[in-house]
Amino acid sequence: MFDFFNFDIEIFIIRLLAIILSLSVHEFSHGLAAYMLGDSTAKYDGRLSLNPLRHIDPMGLLFLLILGFGWAKPVMVNPESFKDPKQDMALTAFAGPLSNFLLAIVFTLIYVPISYNFYNGVFSGMFLYYLLLFLQVCIGMNIALGIFNMIPIPPLDGSKVFAAVLPDHLYFRVISSSRVTFVILLILLWTGALSNVLGSMINTVVGFFFNVVGKLYGYY
Repeated sequence: MFDFFNFDIEIFIIRLLAIILSLSVHEFSHGLAAYMLGDSTAKYDGRLSLNPLRHIDPMGLLFLLILGFGWAKPVMVNPESFKDPKQDMALTAFAGPLSNFLLAIVFTLIYVPISYNFYNGVFSGMFLYYLLLFLQVCIGMNIALGIFNMIPIPPLDGSKVFAAVLPDHLYFRVISSSRVTFVILLILLWTGALSNVLGSMINTVVGFFFNVVGKLYGYY
């Protein structure tokens, strides 16, 4: 939640950049996966690009900055272009969260050695301080996006991934329920009903990434 009484312009800019980068990679990955599976809709819509202007929804970005949850422009997909619509739709949906987890791993691989040397006095300087802050925010942001989008509630990506195992009549019922379930999801987010669970999961995954990468570098 945005705090007007403790506003820090530097933190705001870092968070804004992290959100724009994370959402752009997420949506690009949806489009790329769909394209690789035979659907050219994203290509024709100009979504096979990392240009944030192609992916960012101004209102969704504002909500994410102020309220802590928001959205990007959805990548349009034509399931009829897929060889196996249910399976390929699930793979296309999963590509978004997967890209966020992979991005978090890459950022962790960069963050851990720099932070280790920075806080042990080997490296110094304001540039490195803000770089570490940016990487730290990016790691948390991407893990949060990855976990949140895997919740099996329409219209989140997880609903398409898990619904792929359902029989057709249930599959289409789940997918078409997004208008109702989206309202329910907003209520859960607005009331904070998901906050503790999601926060715990995010912290666990962040700690796991740091622990694994720290051991990889021999710091722990």
